[in-house]
Amino acid sequence: MTDDAPAAPAVSGRFPKVPENSLLASVLLSFMATAGLFYVNIMAALVDGLISGAGLTPKAAGLVASANVYGAAVGALTAVFIIRRLPWRRTAVVALLLMISVDLVSTLIKMPELLIGIRFVHGMIGGLLVGVAFAVIARTRTPDRTFGMLLVVQFGLGGLGLMFLPRLVPVFGHGVLFMALAAFSAVTLVMLPFLGEYRAPPRPAPTATKAVVRWVPLILAFAGIFLFQAANMGLAAYIISLGKASGLTLGFITDTLGAANWIGALGSVMVVILGLRFGRARPLLLGLALTLVGTWAFHYAHLPWVFLAANIATAVTWAFVIPYLLGMCAAFDKAGQMAALGGFFSKLGLASGPAVAAFVAGGGEYQGLITLAAVGLLCSGLAALTPALLLDRQRQPA
Repeated sequence: MTDDAPAAPAVSGRFPKVPENSLLASVLLSFMATAGLFYVNIMAALVDGLISGAGLTPKAAGLVASANVYGAAVGALTAVFIIRRLPWRRTAVVALLLMISVDLVSTLIKMPELLIGIRFVHGMIGGLLVGVAFAVIARTRTPDRTFGMLLVVQFGLGGLGLMFLPRLVPVFGHGVLFMALAAFSAVTLVMLPFLGEYRAPPRPAPTATKAVVRWVPLILAFAGIFLFQAANMGLAAYIISLGKASGLTLGFITDTLGAANWIGALGSVMVVILGLRFGRARPLLLGLALTLVGTWAFHYAHLPWVFLAANIATAVTWAFVIPYLLGMCAAFDKAGQMAALGGFFSKLGLASGPAVAAFVAGGGEYQGLITLAAVGLLCSGLAALTPALLLDRQRQPA
């Protein structure tokens, strides 16, 4: 999956390229990966905006958001099979243009059935883009750190969206949510020409592939990603509704979510700084334990300081843990196919969490939703421990 330089002089000849393993390159790659899935970072604003701005029921709003991410899972899975066949830059350009078009059409729709369908299509395109971006990130020298930068971008910009979009919906309607997504895609489109080539490594021999890809720990890593994302996103999708049901004001809730996302970016910064200095197992276990504690604290969300502290804690640990989980998949296959497959399971979890939560929180069972999320996080830690220890042992002789 490489770009044909002679056939694309406008991209290769007229724009300066940033060094492929530089910090600036990590930022540009992070924007490309974020564009396809930015609605996940503003999921709470999206669900609440569809309820208050488009008149959807809580269940219908959750299913619209879930359909968007299920489409992304399909797109990410498709990316696994085409990574080596299509030029990644041209694929990204086409995907971004299509996403902008679908977002603009979405501003005109309020029927839940139609929204579910069109957001599923948007998700497929965005998922393909994220799968492509993950594969390119896997070709960098330190994918764990680039994934960390990805979370810095997502949490930083997601914080802005969560703080301001819920307040704009009553004024401009639910269309402002999709306009924000289209604007982000347009900005990312401008950045693409400045990225390097990121050519895929030669195909390994069949025997070498069998030696590199160890499927049992890799499947456990996929399970850890799926459960971690599902548990976190299932609760996060309804966090505004949870705050309202707990007697908190919308202003306090949105300010809390915005601040928590910005502070949460520190978790990704820690990954960028630490890298693999302490391996993967110890950071993962510590991060997952803190996530579990923060999630359980939402049982006491009626206390404003607890709601604030729990949001900050889970935002920091979410941003800290997921780069290590995704980095594990990249470590199993430097060509990027396993990283793209890890992206598929990530999106499958992000979609399944709100889908399950729509039936639980749709009936006002927020306490049960919190407990369910905590159980999912515990299972995620159990699944991720084996592949993390295996990769740590492989690094020790070196």
